[in-house]
Amino acid sequence: MAHVHYKFSSKLKYDTMVFDGLHITLRDLKRQIMDREKLRAGDCDLQITNAQTKEEYKDDEDLISKNSSVIVRRIPMVGVKSSGGKTSKTM
Repeated sequence: MAHVHYKFSSKLKYDTMVFDGLHITLRDLKRQIMDREKLRAGDCDLQITNAQTKEEYKDDEDLISKNSSVIVRRIPMVGVKSSGGKTSKTM
């Protein structure tokens, strides 16, 4: 079993995501983090950055190596209604 350490930028300690194989795709990592943290995909997206190199993973098919540490940031979806019933817009 391989793992990736992740933490939200506002937290102090890392959590661990376990997976099979040498790599995990960005899409799979995001989905697993959202499931574990009980986040809804329609409310936000996740920005994933390598904790050591500060490289942001952008393509859903990017491979993240086992034993990596990443920083996670929640990014609100633009123009999507939040659970409060308000619509977010950027100008």
